[in-house]
Amino acid sequence: MNRVKNKVVVVTGGASGIGQTACRLLAEEGAKVAVTDINENAGQETVAQIQTNGGIAEFWQMDTTNEENVKQSMKSIAETFVSINVLVNNAGIAGTNKLTHEITVEEWDHVMDVNVKGVFFCTKHAIPNLKQAKGGSIINISSIYGLLGTPDFPPYHAAKGAVRLMSKTDAMLYIKDNIRVNSIHPGFIWTALVEALAQESEEGYEIFRQKRDQLSPIGHVGEPKDIAYGILYLASDESKYITASELVIDGGFSGGKLLN
Repeated sequence: MNRVKNKVVVVTGGASGIGQTACRLLAEEGAKVAVTDINENAGQETVAQIQTNGGIAEFWQMDTTNEENVKQSMKSIAETFVSINVLVNNAGIAGTNKLTHEITVEEWDHVMDVNVKGVFFCTKHAIPNLKQAKGGSIINISSIYGLLGTPDFPPYHAAKGAVRLMSKTDAMLYIKDNIRVNSIHPGFIWTALVEALAQESEEGYEIFRQKRDQLSPIGHVGEPKDIAYGILYLASDESKYITASELVIDGGFSGGKLLN
């Protein structure tokens, strides 16, 4: 308990999936959590759940692709909680799954706007607050698709690769300000969205699940909490000597791919 006590943590995409689980865990460990998302209803529900369990959280409706919205949200969060200590850039989309030569400019730009420009805007407008707080941690959620190539989702691969190198660059730029920047690279995670796909699958729930489990050398897909604990670690002072690093949480998937 209290691994991030009194730290103010901003989580983008905090209304569902990994983001929602991270918000709950961070609050359980003593953080004051700014839940941000474009989905107001789900975001407010997440805040209500945290508050019911005795945690501290507030919701901000934020579109990470809109710089002015991001700027005003960060300003409001800092005013509400006095400071910002940690930013978790979690909001993202998978985008289209087509061959590169079939992708439209609009489809490509949409993924880049959310997955890359969103990280840029949030980092840009969180940094002054982190500097004022004399340091902090930025945690960018990339993907194993930001580390290796597979024959699918070209814009997503490109975006998550960009997030990986953005993290390393910002880590070096702001190390003098005691601001650490790291990326997390999840593998296949069983979220509510994937659960719904399994329920609707023509091959049946069990076969769908078995196929996903077989993708991981460890024998099963991950859970949102597996990633949330990585976020908690990088948000806490336990990781004070870690910056410009990649935390891979994928059940051995990328290791197996590299060996093959």
